[in-house]
Amino acid sequence: MNALIRRLRTLLRRLMGKNARTVWISHPIFLQHQPGARHPDTPQRIHVIEEALKQQNIWRRLQTATAEEVSDRQLALVHPRKYLNFLECHQPAEGKIYRIDDDTVMSHDSLYAARFAAGAVVQAVDMVMAKKAYHAFCAIRPPGHHAHSDQAGGFCLINNTAVGAMHALAKHRLQRVAIIDFDVHHADGTTEIFQDDPRILLLDMFETDLFPFPQLKKSDSRNPNLHHTPFAPKTDSRRFREIIRKQWLPLLAAFKPELVLISAGFDAHRDDETGRLKLHEADYAWLTHKIIQTASSCGGKIVSVLEGGYTLEPLGKSAAAHIGVLVGLGKTAEAARYEKKLKKKNKRI
Repeated sequence: MNALIRRLRTLLRRLMGKNARTVWISHPIFLQHQPGARHPDTPQRIHVIEEALKQQNIWRRLQTATAEEVSDRQLALVHPRKYLNFLECHQPAEGKIYRIDDDTVMSHDSLYAARFAAGAVVQAVDMVMAKKAYHAFCAIRPPGHHAHSDQAGGFCLINNTAVGAMHALAKHRLQRVAIIDFDVHHADGTTEIFQDDPRILLLDMFETDLFPFPQLKKSDSRNPNLHHTPFAPKTDSRRFREIIRKQWLPLLAAFKPELVLISAGFDAHRDDETGRLKLHEADYAWLTHKIIQTASSCGGKIVSVLEGGYTLEPLGKSAAAHIGVLVGLGKTAEAARYEKKLKKKNKRI
């Protein structure tokens, strides 16, 4: 009954000429990716985000959709058949795991989950392009931005955001797609995949001296639109925002994207055990607002894709702050208090 009511509301909004609400796309299969009890990429990650959205009355403003599986043709735009065969050949039996490297693990359903994760992003792109949703958040796992075209790594098997971007270029004939990656780790897979494609603008932040330990040279890429922004450990909110204003926002405005894809990692939060940056959940709300405001050329076509964020409480808070802005609610109460505190501190400096 609730699903029927949601569909009727969406239909009424479309008939009235209004954009549909932000869509949450997920699937139960994502909980079946089981890399091990002590692995940071726990199924609880999706649960804590959903719970935070419900506690803050954001959930009721979302429409929900069940992710669809990516097609082999859509995957082939990013990953060669030889690599996909490798993953398929090493899919372990029920109850077993296959360790690709120290961090990247496949359980019996991991590849199946990865195919639905990439499919969720493709589905989200189609929904926002067709104006069936205004924005989209893909609550998926395993993550994707460390997956190269022919190599897994960093918890990632398939580069979900890259598959969505290539689908947008191929099916919807877009010429300018922006990928904004605010995970604490360098998007090495996404960088490799789009190193020759100037239709893609990549804005990639990361903490220095952290996996995958990038040694970046501008001459290595033939795409002038790949921009990497390193942050020193202990970078705080004030410095983070200053750099984003100076470096990212002018590039995003000048590029005039027709679609924005966000690789949304929340592990730069001060309480996440993964990194050493000092961001607050309010920073994710601020950045999301700036992206929407600056990328006005895309008419609100924004697809956000879950990447990192491995300490559960700050993950829930940060994702809720991000999604709250996507649905049009603005800052959470806690984020608003932090903003006020930050403004007072800036006045004293």
